[in-house]
Amino acid sequence: MPIGAFINAVPMPVFMVIHTVAFLIGATFAVKAKGAGEGGLAAAFGLFAVAELLYLSYHLDWTVILFAHTLAEVCDLLAFVLVFATASSKLFARATAAR
Repeated sequence: MPIGAFINAVPMPVFMVIHTVAFLIGATFAVKAKGAGEGGLAAAFGLFAVAELLYLSYHLDWTVILFAHTLAEVCDLLAFVLVFATASSKLFARATAAR
C-alpha cells in the first residue's frame, strides 16, 4: 500500500467542505487586506482562494487531478512570492526611512 492510501477512504464531500472553507478564508482575508490598502496581500490571498477553487474543480469532476493540482500549485507559489515581496518591500521601506 502506498503511503497515504488511507486518504481514499475519506468521502469526497469532506474534501469539498475543506476546500470550500479554505476558499472562504482566503477570500475573506483578500477583502480585508484590500480594505486595509494592502494590495500585495490582497492579491496573494486572492490567488490562494483561486487555488482552492481549482482544487474544488477536481472534486466536482470538472477537471482531472493533475491539471487542477498543477494550476493550484502555481497559484499557491505566486501567492507565496507575493507575500514575501510585500513583506520585504515594507521592511526595505522602513529601513530606508530610518536612515
